[in-house]
Amino acid sequence: MVIDGILEHIVFESESFMVAKFQPKKEKDTITITGKFMGVHPGESLQLIGKWTRHSQYGNQFQVEKYLSVLPATSAAIERYLGSGLIKGIGPVTAKKIVRHFKNDTLDIIESEPEKLTQVDGIGPKKLETITKAWEEQKEIRNIMMFLQSHDISSSHATKIFMKYGQESIKILQENPYRLVEDIDGIGFLTADKIGQKLGFKPDSILRIREGIVYFLNKYSSEGHVFCPQEDFYLQTQKLLGIDESLLKEALNDLIDSGRIVLEDNAVYLKPFYVAENNLAAKLNKINSIPIKVSVNDSLINTIEKQISVKYTEEQKQAVKTALSNKISVITGGPGTGKTTIIKSVVNIAKKLNLRIKLAAPTGRAAKRLQEASDYEAQTIHRLLEFTPPKGFLYDNDNPLPIDILIIDEASMLDMILANQLFKAVSPETSVILVGDINQLPSVGPGNVLKDIINSKNFPVVSLTQIFRQSKGLITLNAHRINNGEFPIIDNTSSDFFFISQENPEEATQTIVSLCAGRIQKKFGYGIKDIQVLSPMLKGSAGVVNINTEIQKLNKSNTLITRGKNTFKLHDKVMQIKNNYLKNVFNGDIGFITKIDSEDQQVTIQFDTPVTYEYHELDQIVLSYACSVHKSQGSEYPVVIMPVLTQHWIMLQRNLIYTGLTRGKKVVILIGTKKALAIAVKNNDIQLRNTRLAKRLQNTNI
Repeated sequence: MVIDGILEHIVFESESFMVAKFQPKKEKDTITITGKFMGVHPGESLQLIGKWTRHSQYGNQFQVEKYLSVLPATSAAIERYLGSGLIKGIGPVTAKKIVRHFKNDTLDIIESEPEKLTQVDGIGPKKLETITKAWEEQKEIRNIMMFLQSHDISSSHATKIFMKYGQESIKILQENPYRLVEDIDGIGFLTADKIGQKLGFKPDSILRIREGIVYFLNKYSSEGHVFCPQEDFYLQTQKLLGIDESLLKEALNDLIDSGRIVLEDNAVYLKPFYVAENNLAAKLNKINSIPIKVSVNDSLINTIEKQISVKYTEEQKQAVKTALSNKISVITGGPGTGKTTIIKSVVNIAKKLNLRIKLAAPTGRAAKRLQEASDYEAQTIHRLLEFTPPKGFLYDNDNPLPIDILIIDEASMLDMILANQLFKAVSPETSVILVGDINQLPSVGPGNVLKDIINSKNFPVVSLTQIFRQSKGLITLNAHRINNGEFPIIDNTSSDFFFISQENPEEATQTIVSLCAGRIQKKFGYGIKDIQVLSPMLKGSAGVVNINTEIQKLNKSNTLITRGKNTFKLHDKVMQIKNNYLKNVFNGDIGFITKIDSEDQQVTIQFDTPVTYEYHELDQIVLSYACSVHKSQGSEYPVVIMPVLTQHWIMLQRNLIYTGLTRGKKVVILIGTKKALAIAVKNNDIQLRNTRLAKRLQNTNI
């Protein structure tokens, strides 16, 4: 059956499915249509081919099997089409002006005589250039869309493919769709594999197997591992790719020969991780082998003690001495144990001795906290090393940092790649002090650098145990109790730690929403910008995704943008989920949407500074009213709310609850059951990560 008409609006959209309202020609009422529509926009004229079906809940629906895009013919349809956000530079206001001027000839004018658009008020040479370029790009993208319609690629991916390959897109896909994995951010092996198979690439294609191996190792490393044991490698890649082990061995040897993979003693490494692990171990040992030049005595420490108005314990005094008497040292301890005091002391001693000192942390939020606590400038590691794309890092092996002492805070967040990049830039003459809480979750990226350095026993470690942060509240006390395997004190008359009993996940989520909607503001004076919900899980009714959806309903703004399955509103709280060196925004950075420009197809987000995103770049951000505990590392929030439910049993671990709790500065509210909390406190089985850094540091045989 064939139906002609106009797409009215999109009800739901994911990467592989859409529900929309459609207005058939010469019909009074709209109909519901379902199926795959890539790159279609409200106001677009379509010819649909499909059949009627009946949904038990939603009634009659037209299931689309194929569709053709037909340019709209009437002025009203053209205005709707152009005002939908299809063409950068034309929003609803400009679309109305253009159509009012050119009426039914509008699309012919844009196609054949675009220079005439300058007759319309508000369109000058610059805007004309933007519109003309966007119109041509849209035509090319539409050609790609039609080609990919049966190959399971979303419109956002198709746009990226065009931005990368241009008019060569279809040719490149036909030759090697597996290039997408490396070339296009957001397209993984599974998507490329679907395309490849539909384009005729067989399961035993060497191209497919090679990219499948690299995909598997990247996925494996996302769980924190630096390498994969060879036995696991064959078992899991065979299952993934469905091929014989002989073909796997052939492809693995190809990847080893081409330098993409290293096989060492039954350990399969992606080359960058192998290089990083070896180089980091070598550099740490080299720094440690050079004699220290700093000389610190008790008299100097006593002077600084008076200068910063503190009274050192023997433990703290020993920490300061250790930090300044060794080339590489580690200071670790829980909240309130005086790590910041040690940092301030070292900074002041360095200044008194005219030593050059720098402070840094892995994330922007951690660096900001470090600067506020130490009263001394602190930077992210990327800014410290002066990273500028596309050149890369200014400071490296050939151009080391010109400093005497380097302090890295939140060192538990250092993954293998970042740690290697950092120590490349450290001169063997420099002393390095790593400060962190070893009981928190390990780095999001592969490796367990701080723990490996400690476990190597090559470097002095001071563990601070005495708690100094005193208050009427329970946050600090309960953090230490949890870390020691003890159940926290629950006393809802305290000033900062609260437990709300709730068994049902849906009701727990609604309680979280009500707290964000005004209950916390009324009791403590903290608004939505001060509150961070931390959930152990991404999915589920009390998971990050659903909590974000529910809290977003509190935002009543009607200015919004929908891209795929994500909808963002003006004033929404959002998080960057991947490093973007061009924008100088990094994984975990939180900001607020301050502008949505439908004409220029741009969204402005206020981080430390305002940053502009094109619409096709919005897959780099997610809502962040709620985030995972892992994403909160290095951050501190006035108020933390955390659901702790048996629904989350797979993630109920001591270090996860401990990390979440220590993110709260003024108020922490746990919502759930005491049973779930007890499970988490008792569960200290930390997943081991495959890493050989500690062995390399010991120079033992691998």
